[in-house]
Amino acid sequence: MTFFRRRPFLLLPASAAALLAALAGCSSGDVRAQVEPPPAPPADVAELCAALHGELPETVAGEDRSATVPASGLTAAWGGGAIVLRCGIPKPVDLILATATTGQVEVNGVGWLIEKQRADGSFRFVTGGRQAYVEVVVDKAHATDAGLLVPLGPAIAKAIPAGSSLH
Repeated sequence: MTFFRRRPFLLLPASAAALLAALAGCSSGDVRAQVEPPPAPPADVAELCAALHGELPETVAGEDRSATVPASGLTAAWGGGAIVLRCGIPKPVDLILATATTGQVEVNGVGWLIEKQRADGSFRFVTGGRQAYVEVVVDKAHATDAGLLVPLGPAIAKAIPAGSSLH
């Protein structure tokens, strides 16, 4: 009689999981990204985020859309978590107080607050002037891709009207 020893479950970072999926011949759409949804926004903001979720592109910066865990209409990811979007976040302090660590840019009619590079090499972008705040965090490998916000602009402009945030 042969007995098999169970191996312990191993939790990998999203980038390692994406690499393993690619090596196994899976598309990045099969990879799941661990993304913490923002605290529950008001119902009107959640409706805007649900509309955005349906408008988001399947590919951003050459990365395919990934399922998020837990599944949420407030989150989206591409490349197994290399690019993560969260909709309905509370108003960022940086939009209240301008600091030396932020900048602003407009891409396809959508204004973005940009945090300078973080210690881990990632960047954080947050929309401004919309009825819901949308945050996009990109990993170090995609931090220099200035065009990654381009495909997100039309979806945001269509789903989230310009104006003061409802949250």
